[in-house]
Amino acid sequence: MNDAAHIEGMGAILHPGGVAFRVWAPHARNVSVIGSFNGWDGTKHPMQSEDNGYWYADAAQAKAGDEYKFLLFTEQGELKRIDPYAREVTGSTGNAIVHDPQFDWSGDDFQLAPWNELVIYELHVGTFNDEEDVKRAGEFASVSARLGHLKKLGVNAIQVMPVGEFAGERSWGYNPAHIFSVELNYGGPRALKRFVKRAHEEGIAVLLDVVYNHLGPDDLDLWQFDGWRENERGGIYFYNDERAITPWGETRPDYGRGEVRQFLLDNALMWLEEFHVDGLRFDCTQFIRTVNGSDEEELPEGWALLQWINSRITELFAGRITIAEDLRNNIWLTKPVGAGGAGFGSQWDAMFVHPIRQAVIAPWDEQRSLAEIRDAICYRYNDDAFDRVIYSESHDEVANGKARVPQEIAPDDPKGWQARKRSTLAAAMVFTAPGIPMLFQGQEFLEGEWFRDSVPLDWDQCVEFHGIVRLYRDLARLRLNRDGFTRGLCGQFTEVYHQHEDSKVIAFHRWDQGGASDQVVVVANFHSEPLDGYVIGFPAEGAWKLRFNSDWQGYSDDFAGHPSGDVVAVPEPYDGLPCQAALSIGSYSVLIFSQ
Repeated sequence: MNDAAHIEGMGAILHPGGVAFRVWAPHARNVSVIGSFNGWDGTKHPMQSEDNGYWYADAAQAKAGDEYKFLLFTEQGELKRIDPYAREVTGSTGNAIVHDPQFDWSGDDFQLAPWNELVIYELHVGTFNDEEDVKRAGEFASVSARLGHLKKLGVNAIQVMPVGEFAGERSWGYNPAHIFSVELNYGGPRALKRFVKRAHEEGIAVLLDVVYNHLGPDDLDLWQFDGWRENERGGIYFYNDERAITPWGETRPDYGRGEVRQFLLDNALMWLEEFHVDGLRFDCTQFIRTVNGSDEEELPEGWALLQWINSRITELFAGRITIAEDLRNNIWLTKPVGAGGAGFGSQWDAMFVHPIRQAVIAPWDEQRSLAEIRDAICYRYNDDAFDRVIYSESHDEVANGKARVPQEIAPDDPKGWQARKRSTLAAAMVFTAPGIPMLFQGQEFLEGEWFRDSVPLDWDQCVEFHGIVRLYRDLARLRLNRDGFTRGLCGQFTEVYHQHEDSKVIAFHRWDQGGASDQVVVVANFHSEPLDGYVIGFPAEGAWKLRFNSDWQGYSDDFAGHPSGDVVAVPEPYDGLPCQAALSIGSYSVLIFSQ
């Protein structure tokens, strides 16, 4: 029965009189907490039965840093289990640790930038480093050492691939064994808190990738946690029928069970509250809202879970962002919960990345479809330009049979002219099209091959290709309107008004409120030949200043430096706009103009 004196919470709850413990094990006959504080003796701290299969004990002798487990007496015999809510573990198959959540957050009043002013940089902690000993994974501290680079680049949000404790020493992170515990090889929970605070001091938000479509499947103490199971499946935390099946193992959580739903909600809220992260990116939501990843067999309780988590985040953490990775062109993901949507703030956009990658990777100019590029630029969910995150590289797009964009362009010469020109053409589309732009680690200095969790970034290339780094920095600066004359790139409105399939030139107009210092014209040449005296329309007459030319030799010595420059638009209608001007543009180049 419930006791009014019992302390609320799950797992190990540190308090002035010791440590309280609570665990959910509805099929256990009896439960004890064992640990370093009681000699691992199952008779010292038997747990009291509470309602709905919960068990509780309070240990005055326990303290922060003590190791512990739960000893479950079941029909299958005695089972020793790591606490599902463990905030810290000795390893994925080790013991839980009583964690002290206290941390000095003084001065951390960071606020996430408006979503139309975000530039995201996705990274993997284990490989975002320059450690000499490549046998050892990178840590949060090694990421912190590069925050100056990211700040100078123009990044104001880091999206960190999953950091929950996983099996083995290296992983992408999408095989979480303990979702409440931070991977020890990365430095553990305190190191993550120090990293978040340090990033905030540099004006950089931290977004965290979370995995709720499956758990493990390796080193998973949750499997048949209290001995009960059906069909030889996973027991109380998982579906025990065909709904358990995912591409990553038969470990889909049971979204219809209240205790499991609470477990996942508590995890999402923990990152926002205890670690001060500024948002969450949900991995593969199509395998939460559907059984097999397609819309043919929906999983209604999974959809309801997403709505519940997003509603609670909106209620408790206004201004934080949640991002869905669904890649199924589902407009309902970013509709408000009140309108029947899942309530995400934004979602990764397959409608952008695939056609843009194809446009620059295609070996022949005639294979580049401007119609597909136009559709990629203009696509939006729910008539909101920033309901989507756009990119040309992500951890998925540069692995699993695919490689970095320069590598795909020129497998035999991924640092050469073609690779540099066409990969930066894609990058310019990321920064100028409507949406939240995102880079993947090392993209700014032409990191090659494909992503592996055992190969750190080659930071020597940051020096070798410093001009390309500057190109990315200049694009980010324009995208964020740092100089006050490209506000249009932060605006909702876009019109592709020039599209010439033969010359492979596309031009589009971006604006927010309209008028001087707001309207931006972007011209992109997807052809190997430069053009001179090329006439396009402009939305207003007068001088249009050239703010960016990707063919500038300052970006690379062997870029042509084609003589592009400012233009003067005269009041003669063209391309459906009131004015026109003639310009010059280099091969595989992008020009950005504003008034």
